[in-house]
Amino acid sequence: MLDFPVIDKEIVGIAPEFRALSILVDVKDGARRTMARNVLEEACDFVRAGGPVWSDAHLADWAQAYTRFGAKPNRTPCSAQALKKRVEKDGRIPSVNPVVDLYNAVSLRFAIPVGGENFDAYVGKPRLSVAEGTEPFDTLANGEAIVENPAKGEVIWRDDVGVTCRRWNWRQGTRTRLETLDGRMWFILESLATMPEEALEEAGNMLVSGLRQLAPGCEVYRQKILAG
Repeated sequence: MLDFPVIDKEIVGIAPEFRALSILVDVKDGARRTMARNVLEEACDFVRAGGPVWSDAHLADWAQAYTRFGAKPNRTPCSAQALKKRVEKDGRIPSVNPVVDLYNAVSLRFAIPVGGENFDAYVGKPRLSVAEGTEPFDTLANGEAIVENPAKGEVIWRDDVGVTCRRWNWRQGTRTRLETLDGRMWFILESLATMPEEALEEAGNMLVSGLRQLAPGCEVYRQKILAG
């Protein structure tokens, strides 16, 4: 279970100091609880108060990485920047469900892109790669299911079937979207050089602690991932 995900060698040229935490959580029983605190509201308050000291530098690094593979970060920002902008504009982001609220809270508090996926929907290992432009991406448009293709050269997360997240961590697909607190869930916390390494560990600890509150008895498998 620990021998994943795969980071293709082309990623080194785009973000040579990319490092991430891969966390697989297996929820085997039916026990469910709620969080002791509203972590999403607390994270929004933290962002409005200024956020972590490395926030601006880290998000600027992500914008530069996006530019290197041809994306326009002002139009399609990384997921952490998009969440931060929503909080700055609206003061809050709406609740989705406990597990999504938790990983959004981690993203906001640590200024880091965090993805949450239904690992049971994967075919093969998650892979961070550069798109050929023909890979299928399941998404929605005006409430209707459609299939798109990424741009050639775009950084994507994918499995053996197709794209699971476009433009690195900008938009998640519907096929592997995490909707329930059950089965195997996979989380990826993605950082660049300007985020302190100890902060990445703290972000992982916050996520795991919250998941164990929501699903006591869950099994957690944690792995550090590096480019190259």
